[in-house]
Amino acid sequence: MLDTVLGKLARQHDPNVLVGFDKSDDAGVYKISAEQALVQTVDFFTPVVDDPYTFGQIAATNSLSDVYAMGGRPLSALAVLCFPEKGDLEVLEQILAGGLSKMMEAHCTVIGGHSVRDPEIKFGYAVTGMIHPQHVLTNSNAQLLDALILTKPLGTGVISTAIKKGLAETAWIEAATRAMTTLNSMAAEVVSTRRFKVHAATDITGFGLIGHAREMALGSGVGIRINSGNVPLLEGAYECVRAGFIPGGLKANREFAECMVGYADGIPEEIKTLLYDPQTAGGLLLSVARDDANPLLMALKAGGVGAVEIGEVIPADKPVIQVM
Repeated sequence: MLDTVLGKLARQHDPNVLVGFDKSDDAGVYKISAEQALVQTVDFFTPVVDDPYTFGQIAATNSLSDVYAMGGRPLSALAVLCFPEKGDLEVLEQILAGGLSKMMEAHCTVIGGHSVRDPEIKFGYAVTGMIHPQHVLTNSNAQLLDALILTKPLGTGVISTAIKKGLAETAWIEAATRAMTTLNSMAAEVVSTRRFKVHAATDITGFGLIGHAREMALGSGVGIRINSGNVPLLEGAYECVRAGFIPGGLKANREFAECMVGYADGIPEEIKTLLYDPQTAGGLLLSVARDDANPLLMALKAGGVGAVEIGEVIPADKPVIQVM
């Protein structure tokens, strides 16, 4: 919906805008000198877990992720807060403390923010980062024969739905919380060494794996093949789908993007469903030259990142995304 509206607006022509809203990318990039550019993003949402401190951590992790996906280094952040007029101030303090803990871990300084009264709690950050103008990673430069690497498992959307219904098992909550509070900083740090030919990157968030893979494929003029058996899943994700804990965002993602997807015979319906699961603070999807795929995987795993090769870039065809 928003994409349709933005497409009707007049475009500003500023040569310093390296990545703008017309690119469907993770963050905007604005060049300020020959060697420096700003990476800017904003993200906020309603609670996905019951504990306010953990919610603050997740909101911060999610907000920082877009900067990492562009190859940038977070510098500063502004908090964005909606909170009930008569809400519990202890809850508010815990949310802010949780967010601050992750911002400190990322060496990103919170310098202010804005709040409004709202019956429903919403929290997140506008984050500014820095990057060299020639080292920007976009989601639209995937190359033929590239390997596709995913750095976090899927399933936070369906597990969060189970949490809201009070039916999530403890092990599922712990697995999802671990994933949603793990910064993508280490993965970004490995990529930023430029030892590996990473051609494109995006983070897997609200549009799910298929939605973000679709943007990468269309932006790069290529096709994508996903090996569904290699896609990592959080503990409990499969069970949540079977139990019918399907968030509205997943249904919307599937309705929008499935027309561009072809499935091989025999893929379980649960796996198909999870490919559209909207992620909160999800992992990075990296398109890397085939020769560098294994060395990159080894470097990521050495840094504690549970990365997995899940597919490859293929010539553009119909369907755009092939799931094997």
